[in-house]
Amino acid sequence: MTAPGVHEDVRDRPPVTERRLHPVTPLRRAWAPVAVLIGWALHDPDQAQRQLSRLTTTTLLTGLAVLIPAAALYGFLTWWYTHFAVTESELRIRTGLLFRRTAHIRLERIQAIDVTQPLLARVAGVAKLKLDVIGTDKKDELAFLGAGEARALRAELLARAAGFAPETAHEVGEAPAREILRVPSGVLAVSLLLTGATWGWLLVAAVVVPLLWTATHSLWTVLAAAVPLFGAAGASSVGRFVAEYDWTLGESPDGLRIDHGLLDRAHETVPPGRVQTVRLVEPLLWRRRDWVRVELDVAGSSNSLLLPVAPRELAESVVARVLPGVSVPPREALSRPPRRARWCVPLWWRGYGLAVTDAVFAARHGLLRRSLSLVPHAKVQSVRLVQGPWQRARGVADVHVDTGANKSVTARLRDATEAAALLRSQAERSRTGRRDARPDRWMA
Repeated sequence: MTAPGVHEDVRDRPPVTERRLHPVTPLRRAWAPVAVLIGWALHDPDQAQRQLSRLTTTTLLTGLAVLIPAAALYGFLTWWYTHFAVTESELRIRTGLLFRRTAHIRLERIQAIDVTQPLLARVAGVAKLKLDVIGTDKKDELAFLGAGEARALRAELLARAAGFAPETAHEVGEAPAREILRVPSGVLAVSLLLTGATWGWLLVAAVVVPLLWTATHSLWTVLAAAVPLFGAAGASSVGRFVAEYDWTLGESPDGLRIDHGLLDRAHETVPPGRVQTVRLVEPLLWRRRDWVRVELDVAGSSNSLLLPVAPRELAESVVARVLPGVSVPPREALSRPPRRARWCVPLWWRGYGLAVTDAVFAARHGLLRRSLSLVPHAKVQSVRLVQGPWQRARGVADVHVDTGANKSVTARLRDATEAAALLRSQAERSRTGRRDARPDRWMA
């Protein structure tokens, strides 16, 4: 703050120090020219095979002798011309070999900073920083930094975003975390075996593959259909197990910390006050064990999973930490649509339910895979009543609440009079909820 009538000279400001990424980064970026060739070959494999068959051994060796140094030079130059710097108000990332690009990321608009370590990065001792910023769909990233440097930079950026002075931000360090729970690998494996998606894809493969073989007797046609089907089954079981292995949830001043991954480790943060919706998902085969999956909609962040599997009572205690003052309504508190709604959605209407408390709008849908969505009143941006011609004939309507994460939660097939009253009352609850809500701040 300068005195009245005195202008601050920009020459008095401390110089901005630009830094480079870790020296192993060129090895990652050198793959770009190779990836272009691989993409061309996969796009037109027949043409690629014909072209390769025409090449002699000498030509292939000459091509490799040119391609490998060119790829290495490309990786080095892109690393050499990439810099980043932290100023008093922003993170500045400057990239570009031929076309220069400078990204100015305002610190107060950063919502989350995740540290991820792919398998090879863990071996090399480096990590990647991913930044969730308000108003952008794609995460900005710094890849790669030394593992210790990445955590220190994350702590400094969060400290500055929280309002700490630049000269003290370096001293704040990473906020300590207290472990809340850890998902046992055995429980995770059993939960994936009891998930219907895996068995559904296998069932489809068991039906489609024999039919295709009987109809075509073409091995390539059968493989073209079987590989995606078995791949989807593997992604919903083995892939999820690898990604969600050793899922650990911790609590710290800068939000809920999530660590997970068998091969690629990820260190994520759920920003405080930015959670718009929490969903408790109950697959059919989980209900005897009273397990649920907790999913999130977070404004300005792509993090969407809080717990892959947990006992319902424990999950509800975690929800209370994510949404202070909110408790999950019991099953008996959810009111079903009127019986005449069965003419709009036969049988499935029984899966819908609604409960509105002083703190939250709770809507349930699904008969086999139940999902209970919780939206705090302060997070509701708008309310809409939708009624089609068939719904008007049956005297029912849908009420949609829109959140700051560009998502909607719908109370389906409510009585028309109840829906109109809900529309008015929810608008008032949202207005008063936003007025009384605490500000969203890091390290509050």
